[in-house]
Amino acid sequence: MTLLLHGIGARARTLRAAAGLSLREAAARSGLSTRFVSEVEAGRANISVLKLATLARVLGTSAGALVTAAEDVATERPGLRIALLGMRGAGKSTIGPRLAARLKAPFLELDSLVEQAAGLSLADVFALHGEASYRRLEADVLRRFFREHDRAVLATGGGIVSNEEAFRLLCEQTVTVWLRADPEDHWNRVVRQGDLRPMAGRPAARDELRRLLDARRPLYARARHQIDTSRASVTESVRRIVGLVRDRRASPRRRRATPSAERRI
Repeated sequence: MTLLLHGIGARARTLRAAAGLSLREAAARSGLSTRFVSEVEAGRANISVLKLATLARVLGTSAGALVTAAEDVATERPGLRIALLGMRGAGKSTIGPRLAARLKAPFLELDSLVEQAAGLSLADVFALHGEASYRRLEADVLRRFFREHDRAVLATGGGIVSNEEAFRLLCEQTVTVWLRADPEDHWNRVVRQGDLRPMAGRPAARDELRRLLDARRPLYARARHQIDTSRASVTESVRRIVGLVRDRRASPRRRRATPSAERRI
């Protein structure tokens, strides 16, 4: 029943977003409270048939279609959260959406969720409140993400491995995948994206990037899986991650017996 409710909530949230409706607008149009709609989307409200039908109409579907989609999630597509780790330029924002599409799961970026929660940009959060405050907010937002999503691909910020609490939650609640890349590839990809901040007024920025990557490498290496994006294309990287996930479900005993075979790919 819990998976069914989560499935209904996930589908309702997806349809509401596609319709461009806020929680408040969806609630007003369906005659329900904003809190109730929020509880439905989080999978915590055991909604009545009449209320479900009313909400479904607002979302452009039917109660039957919502339940059918939720049953698919509950029976054929059990909960799965994949967290992509790595520094900027690792390929998270490129691989993540394609991986999510293959798995028929939503793609989210933790940094964006933190900005939404704070009502500020990451730079402003750091400047106004400091790193310690940001890290606490990061962990809080991550907990909310777990409550609201039992199936998703999440791109994390490069420094999350330095947040002991948040990284522990990721390791416990998700399949963690470190997207590894050579330092030059990290640099070149960020520059190709048009982001010139890494080198602005910092002639030693490349060396700083290399040192930071070396310092974080042992933390990233705690991820359950690793994909070398310097030596695998985006398509190949997605294929390999999907294969790892399927292998995880199909043969957990063999996977535990030979962990080294799955880690470096």
